[in-house]
Amino acid sequence: MKSATPSTTTVGPDSNDGNYMKDPDVEAVPAGRFGARDGMPAMEVKEKNDANVTVEAAGTHKSFKQMNEIERTGYLSDMVETGEKKYHKLGWVQLVVVLIVEAIALGSLSLPKAFASLGMVAGTIITVGIGFVAIYTSYVVGQVKLKYPQVTHYSDVAPLLVGPRWGPLLQWIIGAAFWLYLVLLVGSHCLTGTIAFKTITHAHVCTLVWGVVSMVLLFICALPPSFAEMAILGYIDFVSICAAILITLIATGIRAHNEPGGFAAVDWTAGAHPGTTFADAMVAVTNIVFAYSFAICQFSFMEEMHTPSDFPKSVWVLGITEIIIYTCTGAIGYAFVGNKVQSPALLSAGDTVSRIAFGVALPVIFISGSINTVTAGRYVMDKFFKHSTIRYVATPKGWAVWITMVAVISIIAFVVAEAIPFFSDLLSIISALFISGFSFYLPGIMWFVLIRQGGCFSSAKNTILTFMNIGCIIIGLVCLGCGTYAAVWDIKLSFDNHTLSGAYSCN
Repeated sequence: MKSATPSTTTVGPDSNDGNYMKDPDVEAVPAGRFGARDGMPAMEVKEKNDANVTVEAAGTHKSFKQMNEIERTGYLSDMVETGEKKYHKLGWVQLVVVLIVEAIALGSLSLPKAFASLGMVAGTIITVGIGFVAIYTSYVVGQVKLKYPQVTHYSDVAPLLVGPRWGPLLQWIIGAAFWLYLVLLVGSHCLTGTIAFKTITHAHVCTLVWGVVSMVLLFICALPPSFAEMAILGYIDFVSICAAILITLIATGIRAHNEPGGFAAVDWTAGAHPGTTFADAMVAVTNIVFAYSFAICQFSFMEEMHTPSDFPKSVWVLGITEIIIYTCTGAIGYAFVGNKVQSPALLSAGDTVSRIAFGVALPVIFISGSINTVTAGRYVMDKFFKHSTIRYVATPKGWAVWITMVAVISIIAFVVAEAIPFFSDLLSIISALFISGFSFYLPGIMWFVLIRQGGCFSSAKNTILTFMNIGCIIIGLVCLGCGTYAAVWDIKLSFDNHTLSGAYSCN
């Protein structure tokens, strides 16, 4: 253990840069007993209140600031050790769960509508194809994390890609985009919650009220500060979305069967629906891309793994699970409802069944939304409290900072949800602006700069991977340019046709 200087207390290695954590201003000591270490007497919290915390050290009651350097160092060492254990509990199965929570939610509800625009054949091919591309790019992200363990969040890749001169600027840009993406995603869940409560209750209540209720529920679900804790809620989340999808598909299938002409009368088409414009098709494609967004949070999730090298298992299990769920949901939902299918798809199940399905889907709406709040909060904690035990959320001060941060993110998400009250196009905007880079062209660039060994065409393997990663970059750039245009065009058309309610309205 390094010796402390007179001005700071120095303990434990910092996981980001190998320096030692410095925290001269810890104001509270968590209750519990700390064993003797490095010759330091055992300490036990005897009294705790908002004004002062006293610790028994060598038989003397002392506050933290009254302890000598050895006592402070021992106490902070224990706190850091406990904190590091708390935030490195994630196994590969739990990683699958949190990735499922982050990925399989809103995206699956938009896919039948995407199939209606693209047609059954193109919808299936694109859904499966993008799924395997997403698995590969997530594998590249995991390789970067193993090779450069100092990368704790996506923005930390920037200095590795462009060097120290432009690295800080790019890091700031990627970090801002990463945080904004997460907040927009929470906003989309807040919007879905508003739609769900409005559908379930049929109450003559201003939708702003349901927006506030959704915001509060997202806030409560995001209070657990670690991903291992969120994984517990993830099992409920997965059961919820699967049950909601099954209820919707079964109900729409029964209704289609009972209609005159049965399934043969459903107006689905193998090719694109007549009248589908380029903008319609790109909105559909970006909705599919949105569904495969798990690479974005992968650095953050892997940072909490106790064995990061196990990540390929998680990526493959999640990827195959997503491909199966998304393809079946999109294809069957479209086949049962036809071109009049709505987004989210739960609205197409009929009044009674939609209310039931939305009720079953409430856990996934708020649990999946809240894990993005936790990820955004962890990012801020790790960046702004890098050398403070506040980042472990183990003291009153740490909890105060965490709760405040979660509240701010939830409020911003509510504002976003009310300002952009359209589900499918909101997903398209998020997908085009952010997922295109985080999940596709940036991993492609990472392979060329950080992972590739040897020349691009020095071997058969490198030749294949070169073309694969060029393809990833092209897919990402097409989604960025064409997808953004399509989303903006579709929003403008909807407002011109008066098919959307205004922002902050009670409709």
